[in-house]
Amino acid sequence: MTTGSFADWAGTIADIGPVYPFVGSEGFLVIAGLVFWIAWHVSQLKKEAATMKEEDDYYQSGGS
Repeated sequence: MTTGSFADWAGTIADIGPVYPFVGSEGFLVIAGLVFWIAWHVSQLKKEAATMKEEDDYYQSGGS
């Protein structure tokens, strides 16, 4: 069974080439991860601010 265009592992790795999928997409995946990470933080900040405002309003109006 082969996973590429070679029959055996004999030789140098430079002659065989990359043996993992999606070669060349690392940059895109890093950028996508960073965008997701920043978007998640922005979303969390908005949700936490809204929750804090609701709780502040409740306790300012005399809630206990």
